[in-house]
Amino acid sequence: MSDHLLRPAVFLDRDGTISEEIGYLNHISRFHMFPFAPAAIRKLNERGLLVFVITNQSGVARGYYPESLVHDVHDLMSIRLGDIGAYVDGVYYCPHTSADACVCRKPSPGMLHRASVEHGIDLKRSFVVGDRHSDVELAHRVGARSIMVRTGYGEGEILWHAQGWDIMPDFIAANLTSAVDWILEQTS
Repeated sequence: MSDHLLRPAVFLDRDGTISEEIGYLNHISRFHMFPFAPAAIRKLNERGLLVFVITNQSGVARGYYPESLVHDVHDLMSIRLGDIGAYVDGVYYCPHTSADACVCRKPSPGMLHRASVEHGIDLKRSFVVGDRHSDVELAHRVGARSIMVRTGYGEGEILWHAQGWDIMPDFIAANLTSAVDWILEQTS
């Protein structure tokens, strides 16, 4: 595909960014989307930006829950987004542990490269939003802009680890709503 036909996208971490971070989400009843997340995602949809969820789900490889639960949670997320007319264009997840040395586990760029090929995405014009420094590293590896949210692990990551980071986020946001507002300012 020609570079001039490629579109930017917004890649959102799931746990801690779209939904509450609870550790290993091992039952669908434990999935609690932040109340502001659907409206924030709808703003991206209304602007015509592609939106993808990218999430590490090593609980599958660790045997904490079956891979089918990951799909069930994403189906529930899509239903709840759809209740207000919001949607994601795709979901990519890594079921491996770091010991597996796969190409998909964040901060490795495998999920973004796959989405780029499958959906015609210009990664250099894209954004990665998450609550872990690994999301910032991921964005840096593909030339995208990074936004760290203070929800989930974000506040602690910033407080306890930021002084040691060699790569800083392009923007630090209170939550997904302020991250989306910043993205929309950058793309207008």
